[in-house]
Amino acid sequence: MGGMDVGGGIAGKLWNKFRSESVFVNYTPFFVCLAAGNLSADSFHHYISQHVHLLNAFAHAYELAEECADDDEDKKAIRNLRKYVQAKLKSHDSLVREWGFELPEERSLTNATVKYTDFLSATASGRIEGERVPGKLATPFEKTKVAAYTLGAIAPCMRLFAFINKEIQALLDPNDSTHIYKKWIDHYCSENFEAYAFRIEELLDTLSISLTGEELDVIEKLYHQSMRLEVDFFSSQPIIQEAVVPLSRTLDPAVGGELSIFCDFDLTCTAFDSSAILAEIAIITRPKADPDGSETQLARISSADLRSTWDALSAQYTEEFEQCVGSITTTETAETFSYEGLCEALGQFAHFEKAANSRVVQSGVLKGLNQEDIKRAGQRLILQDGCKGFIQKIMKNENLTAAIHVLSYCWCGDLIRSALSSAGDVKALNVHSNELSCEDSTTTGEIIKKLESPMEKLQAFNNILNNRDKDGQHLTVYIGGSVGDLLCLLEADIGIVMGSSPSLRRLGEQFGISFVPLFSGLVAKQREVVEVGSSNWKRLSGTLYTVSSWDEIHAFILGSSS
Repeated sequence: MGGMDVGGGIAGKLWNKFRSESVFVNYTPFFVCLAAGNLSADSFHHYISQHVHLLNAFAHAYELAEECADDDEDKKAIRNLRKYVQAKLKSHDSLVREWGFELPEERSLTNATVKYTDFLSATASGRIEGERVPGKLATPFEKTKVAAYTLGAIAPCMRLFAFINKEIQALLDPNDSTHIYKKWIDHYCSENFEAYAFRIEELLDTLSISLTGEELDVIEKLYHQSMRLEVDFFSSQPIIQEAVVPLSRTLDPAVGGELSIFCDFDLTCTAFDSSAILAEIAIITRPKADPDGSETQLARISSADLRSTWDALSAQYTEEFEQCVGSITTTETAETFSYEGLCEALGQFAHFEKAANSRVVQSGVLKGLNQEDIKRAGQRLILQDGCKGFIQKIMKNENLTAAIHVLSYCWCGDLIRSALSSAGDVKALNVHSNELSCEDSTTTGEIIKKLESPMEKLQAFNNILNNRDKDGQHLTVYIGGSVGDLLCLLEADIGIVMGSSPSLRRLGEQFGISFVPLFSGLVAKQREVVEVGSSNWKRLSGTLYTVSSWDEIHAFILGSSS
């Protein structure tokens, strides 16, 4: 998602730290249906009725914050913020009519609305865990803290609302008069609303200048809690129509709905390529001698020479990989999706990968690794943000029949299993990769080769699908980010490209593959649901969805982060 400049103070820092959670609001059925322009009127009316209660809670919180502020200018600034909300409440009915909607019937508060309004009221009253109430505060300065805390609880709501509506607005045709929610979206993307959000953040920065580190930590906790409450608020909005998110809810357990999730490992689950990790273990822990006391050829190679060998192998791999991509992309670009042409091109990569693995075996750099060292390295391996949490939620979800399969070129399955062990029961994870040959818990330098090419990955993918229960409703999602994943990405019902690999993009576009950001793809899919009357995930041939984080995948498949 695009950036948004909110300044360099505490408000900007907190937004940058927590804005990734905005995806869990963006991907709610409420916002996806609203962006598609087919959110039911009843659902929108229900939201409006709850929103009025939130506006009243904001106005009351500002009133209490104004009483706590000791500086006249700060009081005036808070008072102006309160007047803005009060003006919104007064003009609310006319605005709703201007947007083209009937006024909603009075509805009782939902649990999510109550939690949000209670949180705002408690914060503005000084009822914060570990903090004293205003009536017991000894000095005006201590009361000022409560004003800062209150602004910290309000700021994320307005920024988040402006941010998400801009995300939606970017998908709309400015000349489209048929989108019934366009005026509503435009209102919250206006300069007036943006200025209001910025004034809140500016005042939060001002009120926080003299606070201690511990007090700033309180503001951070309140800011984060407010973000989560807003996620819950929008996640709880009732949707009476068919929606494409979250994906898990489109599977009916009553008819044997099953979700199969496949993903690559290196640079999809991980932040670094595992081959470099294994080489580093070999360089650092190389044996000095065989158990019988005789020196091995590897032992006679210094660490510096071993590192030099690995660096040469890496450089050769990178150079030949780029040459391979370059030789393919110099041909004429396909006007339409060409699966046959792609398969023929990927045959070159199969030869290249196999040759590269053979060079690694011949070099001996993977000889002498201890299995325990590999497992420990796996446990310390840095995973992409959100990856572990997503896997945990999938494995613990009792209402979802799902299987997770990792398909990887990685040389060592034990490294993968160790890296993902913190996410849950390793036995529930199905790891399909190469393995390092071992004798007495020490690697021989040989690779037990199972997956070395895009075609072998695809074969493994299809074998897994052929062995599952033929009855029931099945959905397959493949998550990957490298050239070797292309065939599996295209074969799955939903292919999701993680990151922005230039080589994958170049090769895909060469053969007519379309790359569509996941959120905009879901909005288009939601329109299709209403127009066609079905949410069948039979994907358009040659279309892949792109994401920048695991949080997007989490929000799409499972919904709310909480």
